Amino acid sequence: GDTIFAVSSGHGRCGVAVIRTSGPGSRGALQSLTGRPALPPPRVLALRRIRDPATGEPLDRGLVVWFQGPQSFTGEDCAELHVHGGPAVVSGVLRALGSLPGLRPAEPGEFTRRAFRRGKLDLTAAEGLGDLIRAETEAQRRQALRQMEGELGRLYQRWSDTLTQALAHLEAYIDFSEDDNVEEEVLSQGEQGGAALPHLCSSYRDSWSLHAVDATVRALEQEIGSHLQDGRRGELLRGGVRAVIAGPPNVGKSSLLNLLCQRPAAIVSPVAGTTRDVVEVALNVGGYPLVLSDTAGLRDATDPIEQEGVSRARDRLREADLVLAVLDAAAVPTEPAGLGAALGSLQPPPTTPCILVLNKADLLKGQGGTLRAACAQGHPLPPVTLLSCKTGEGLDRLLALLARELAQLCGDPLSGSPSLTQSRHSLHLRQCAAALAWYGREHRSDLGLAAERLRLARRHLGSITGHVSTEDVLDIIFRDFCVGK
Repeated sequence: GDTIFAVSSGHGRCGVAVIRTSGPGSRGALQSLTGRPALPPPRVLALRRIRDPATGEPLDRGLVVWFQGPQSFTGEDCAELHVHGGPAVVSGVLRALGSLPGLRPAEPGEFTRRAFRRGKLDLTAAEGLGDLIRAETEAQRRQALRQMEGELGRLYQRWSDTLTQALAHLEAYIDFSEDDNVEEEVLSQGEQGGAALPHLCSSYRDSWSLHAVDATVRALEQEIGSHLQDGRRGELLRGGVRAVIAGPPNVGKSSLLNLLCQRPAAIVSPVAGTTRDVVEVALNVGGYPLVLSDTAGLRDATDPIEQEGVSRARDRLREADLVLAVLDAAAVPTEPAGLGAALGSLQPPPTTPCILVLNKADLLKGQGGTLRAACAQGHPLPPVTLLSCKTGEGLDRLLALLARELAQLCGDPLSGSPSLTQSRHSLHLRQCAAALAWYGREHRSDLGLAAERLRLARRHLGSITGHVSTEDVLDIIFRDFCVGK
């Protein structure tokens, strides 16, 4: 029953700062700060002088808006004050709100948590809102907006409704088949000429049977399985594709990192083995998020520190979503088989997408044509590009190859069914699919146990959207939200 307040527009100097309240004290707070008993019409901005209610001192002159519950973001009475964004103005208004009885500063994510509590959005939409706030690329924004608008939640709710219906008919068969002589093949009411079930009333108006329940569960299991087999597109888009720059020492890996991020993020030296630890930067390539790692040169090192760097490079290579394999263009063989062998010596994971970057193309002189012809033959090579980190030649083609690979890994966030974006979703969906698979094995031998499997599957779906949840799950969802959202 308390009322919370916070800055909802971010912190730091800005032209306008938005301070939001939510709770039963919002009306009184707005009246106290504006000195007017009459509020503006709901959802209509009004210009007001904002004063400290304790001293009457003017704090600012800004716009205020009143949202009467349940027609608000949280479903409660809410107010917003749009004031000038200077730190002194914002802190003065916050102090004034904090002096009012019944008002307290909001905790991180508390506004969104209240919206969830009042049914304004489910957990998947809340997670989409958090992702939208943190989105740094165009593709991330599109995916987060789609999830925030409820597409993922509606998909899971449809599955949950299907399971609820199947479970209801299965339990009806268990409860009434013996008493009412309901045949296994026909569990229906007489609207369509089927056998009448006096005790089932009007809840079961469609022709359902155990076979129909079985078919529904099998179809749902297949649909969930297909949804899980998405190549982690949603998770990659949300968190960024992990790309690793790998190659022998002194082939220009650190120079490539600096060229791509347009700043001296890594030390560049003609001395082989300069890079010992992993250097990581986040980039936006073609609207897709890329987390790029520069690693130590891969070789049989004797120095203990370099050995540790090579070991970390190997670990990153095994975990990578994409590999940028860098070789010296002036030192590699000029036929496809030789290039393939040079790439194989780096031991990239065989199932991980790879781009072969032949750096130092400015040193090729007359051999460039032969090497380009070998690269154009393709098989058994991955996509290949010649590059000069010194002159920038070939950078456009590398960026185009990167964008193409990222698009394949992340997919189009606006097409097809919404993608999985959280490992939490994957965990519950896999457990739901496992319960449905158990149903398929047990449904004829023990109908009671089969019904319990359907209940378990439905609980896992409900845990994703928040219709079946615990406080621990809610804490995990909302703890990473910013204050004021």
